[in-house]
Amino acid sequence: MATLLDGKTLAKNVRSEVKERVMTLMEKHDVQPHLTVVLVGGDPASQTYVRGKERACKNAHIKSTVIRKDNDVSEDELLGIIDDLNEDDSVHGILVQLPLPDHINEERVIERISPKKDVDGFTAINVAHLMAGDDTLAPCTPKGIIRILDAYDIDIEGKECVVIGRSQIVGKPMAHLLLNRNGTVTVCHSRTKQIEQVAKRADILVVAVGRAHMVDESFVKPGAAVIDVGISKVDGKLRGDVAFDEVEPVAGYITPVPGGVGPMTIATLLENTITCYKRIVGA
Repeated sequence: MATLLDGKTLAKNVRSEVKERVMTLMEKHDVQPHLTVVLVGGDPASQTYVRGKERACKNAHIKSTVIRKDNDVSEDELLGIIDDLNEDDSVHGILVQLPLPDHINEERVIERISPKKDVDGFTAINVAHLMAGDDTLAPCTPKGIIRILDAYDIDIEGKECVVIGRSQIVGKPMAHLLLNRNGTVTVCHSRTKQIEQVAKRADILVVAVGRAHMVDESFVKPGAAVIDVGISKVDGKLRGDVAFDEVEPVAGYITPVPGGVGPMTIATLLENTITCYKRIVGA
């Protein structure tokens, strides 16, 4: 039976640590950390994510502002909002909730965010620092996964690591974070041949494709650590990319959905906000 990687409890501990750090920083600098989220449209998943971020910020004494715009907002207006936030010294972190409507170039919008306020770690400058192995703002979900592995003493160095999914948000930065910790990394995707055999080599398997129950026991090496990033709604219930009931008896460690990676993503966002704050106020 696999050890359950309890991201929910770990995230609670991280949020408590962040709250203590915020109180100390506010006493020293008399400035409250401030995260601003830009939300376009009414996508239910995005709305849920943003509400979760608002609650987490409030509980950590981080000021949270949400700028809501309709789906028909122009790209120029959105870029203007980001320019204003970049210039606002009271704002320490900026997050644009993805996805954006089709008429807006996501890359152009993300690149408009000041790298020092880029809490998601998506700007080209922060991505370049990540690839170089520098201490930088890493995207929240991959960084949260590293925190989970560390919390359960799952060593990365020298291990065979397979990432299924090559998105800019999870797959690619995940691969670089594992590589920076001296893992031997393979990235699989929709064109990978014999993907089950490749995945089955993994000591650490990270699955981030957004296809419910894509990965079953045929993908998993006995004793492997299986990290399930995906989340889909099937018949009104949340499902991961991993068929938990089939994989759990084979794996050594496994994250649940929900309660695994998701809570750590938000907890890591709070940490990244504090990192931005410290750099801006000179803490």
